[in-house]
Amino acid sequence: MHRFDKYWIGVLIGLLFPAIFGYAYLESLHLWQALSSLGDLAQGIISKLLIVCVFPDLALIFLFYTTDTWKLSKGILIGSFPYILAALIISM
Repeated sequence: MHRFDKYWIGVLIGLLFPAIFGYAYLESLHLWQALSSLGDLAQGIISKLLIVCVFPDLALIFLFYTTDTWKLSKGILIGSFPYILAALIISM
């Protein structure tokens, strides 16, 4: 596991995993049409969706942190910051 302990791999996982999770979440609940029909009210829903998408990243951070892959877990944390910042900006 230590051969994957690279900072850039963590950032890549941190950026891609929430997007994949969010897409799967929207597809499984068929929320695409609901979000497109809400218009301006969708901003609150999208900010909450971005926060929900970060939860799998937090689970991965915990998993890799307990296995002593420090660089990978720090990279995932840094990769999840754009989603958290976007949720905060949209909600304001």
